This record gives sequence, structure tokens and C-alpha cells, in this order.
Amino acid sequence: MRFSGFLNITRPINASVAGLAAIVAYLISTGTVIPATLLLFAVVALITAAGNVINDYFDAEIDEVNRPSRPIPGGTVSRGAAAGFAGMLFFAGIFVSLFTNSLCIALAVINSLILVAYAAKLKSTPLVGNVAVAYLSASIFLFGGAFSGWAGLIHVIPIAVITFFAMMSRELLKDAEDIEGDIAGGADTVPIRIGIRKTVKFALIITFFAVAASFIPYFWWGTWYLAGILAVDAIIVFAAFRGLACETSSCLKKSESSTLLKAGMFASLIVFTLSAVFL
Repeated sequence: MRFSGFLNITRPINASVAGLAAIVAYLISTGTVIPATLLLFAVVALITAAGNVINDYFDAEIDEVNRPSRPIPGGTVSRGAAAGFAGMLFFAGIFVSLFTNSLCIALAVINSLILVAYAAKLKSTPLVGNVAVAYLSASIFLFGGAFSGWAGLIHVIPIAVITFFAMMSRELLKDAEDIEGDIAGGADTVPIRIGIRKTVKFALIITFFAVAASFIPYFWWGTWYLAGILAVDAIIVFAAFRGLACETSSCLKKSESSTLLKAGMFASLIVFTLSAVFL
């Protein structure tokens, strides 16, 4: 076992971006950032990292096919060590949440339970697993808004809705890319049920819901926000269209549809941040 393995299994960039998204959510809900928002970053980053680790623990056999370079199949972290490490990270994240407020504590505990349930069972349940991941991603914004109370949480709901649908689309595309490994691991996903082509079409439809929701913040931030989000929407729609011609997972991977969709989601986070600061 190596330190690099324990670092990589947390997907540190992914966890850090999630933590930053929580701070952005607080900024959106209040128009400012205070030092205490570092607590938000810590809680979200720790629990996201824990979720990544526990997911790799349960996906060890599937990753041997889909992602053999991941720490567990690659031999840099054992499954037992991964389970213990995930438990430590979940405990740390929930402990830090005790210094926030009751809303944030509730979300931290609920999301931790959902992350474990997703990794252990929900991931192999068609559509339910996709919904769980989409909710977890969207709830980062709810968590950041909740730090300023119910009013803040309600204010960021449109951002959470945008994130939910965009992530739902990406999760479906990722499942389509991973269909061989999922079949080998005994998973039951939407692409396994209906095929890659129909899954990509389904993902495209859901993408349009994300685009529709993205217009709601226009009523807060005005024309400059609209200009920025239209550019992001173009990336997201283009990403979803890229895979339409694909009938195999290899074709879908080459299209980089899910990668472009992820880039579009990251760009939307930049647009939200700039709008909250300057508009």
C-alpha cells in the first residue's frame, strides 16, 4: 500500500471542486463569503472523498475491467484498507459539520448514508442509482445555501435543479460507457436494460431539462448571466449530441460526450460564481 494510492482513491480534485461548489452556493445565497465557509469546504470535500473511496471498495471487481489503474485493482490500496479509510473520512466530515448548523448537519448525515447505500446497492439499480448521484451532486449547493438558513437553501434550489439534470445526463452516459464492466460485475443499469443508443437519447432529453432550468437565475442576474450560461448550455447540448450516433461503448468513449458534459458543468460553476460576485 502506498500514500499515493490513498490520495488517488479519494479523487482529490473531484472532492476539492465539490468543496468549492459549496462555498459558491453560500456566495450565491448571501452575496458574500466569510471565513466560516471553510467549514463547508471541509465537510463536503471529506464526505465526497469518503464516497469516492467506498465506491471504489464496492466496485473493485468492476474496476478490474473498466478502470484497472484505479488504486484497488492496481494494488496500491487493499479493499480492507479502503473500507477503513472511508469510515475515517465519513466520521471526519460529519464531525466537522457539527460546527455548522442543524440543516447542514442533517444534510451531511443523510448524504453520507446515501453515499454508502449507493455504493453498496443503489448503483446496480436501474435509474435509482443515477437519481441518487444526481441528487448528491445537486445537494452540494443545498448544503452551501443551508449554511445561511432556510432562506439561503431555498434561494439555491434553481442551481441545484440545473446540477441535478446535468449530472443525471452525465451519469447515464457514463453507465453507457461502462456497460461491459457493469455486465461482468453483475450490475443492472439503464444501458443494460434498454441499450446504449436509447440511453444516449434519454440523456439528451434530460440535458434539455438542465438547459431549461438554467434560465431561471436570469431573473436575478440579468443579461450578462444569460450570455454566459448560453455559452455553457451550448457546450452541454453539444456534448449530449456527440454520442447520438454511437451504438457501442467504445464509440461513446471516443466521442468524449461525458467528458465534455463534465467540462460544461465546471464552466457553469464559473458562470454562477462570477454572476454572484459581480451581478
